[in-house]
Amino acid sequence: MTMKIQDIEIEIIKKNIKNMHLYVLPPNGSVRISAPLSVSDENIRLFAASKISWIRTQQNKFSKQLRHSEREFVSGETIYIWGKQYYLQVEYSSKANNFLLDGEKAILTVRKESTAKQRENYVNEVLRKYLKNEINRLLPVWEQKTGLQCKRWLVKYMKTRWGTYSETTETVSFNLQLVHKPVECLEYIIVHELGHITHRNHGKGFIAYMDTYLPYWRETKNQLNTLTLDYIDK
Repeated sequence: MTMKIQDIEIEIIKKNIKNMHLYVLPPNGSVRISAPLSVSDENIRLFAASKISWIRTQQNKFSKQLRHSEREFVSGETIYIWGKQYYLQVEYSSKANNFLLDGEKAILTVRKESTAKQRENYVNEVLRKYLKNEINRLLPVWEQKTGLQCKRWLVKYMKTRWGTYSETTETVSFNLQLVHKPVECLEYIIVHELGHITHRNHGKGFIAYMDTYLPYWRETKNQLNTLTLDYIDK
């Protein structure tokens, strides 16, 4: 269900919760309201109308956020891994593809006839391994510290979330783009999503949990949401 307030289209999701929650989501500032099953459409409309100024402010922030240009995976382009900038150097070989970090260079070895999409797919699989290795290293540490444990986790490309927790499957999902950000951003998402095992929303209990285990989480959250985003083909 959607409704339009002024020129803003809002997705409405009704579910078994106590309070209404408003979200302005990256990368393009789409708006979503989660509302209790018992709340009328008119009350949702009044709630949304009262938040229009705040919604526009958040959307304006997203519109000004820098985004990488579309990559062609040729020499001279830049790529960020764990927050560090590397300059791509493409070399050609008829043998197996390879990706190597050397100083400030990211050396990509591919077939000369390979397409930009094929190169992108290969690099993303390498970066997926980088991210999985860090998750394998950090997740058990934070599970032990917090006493919270997910049943399983996975990595996938997401356009609007850095991470999610599914209460149904007890699964934490991590956005592949986290590999481009500093490692402390990944730690923030790990602690954040583990917190949702016992806290369904971002209320006072959740905030107290974050303050206990990651006192600097607000600064890291701000850093994560203001860093240059990946190119997304809209």
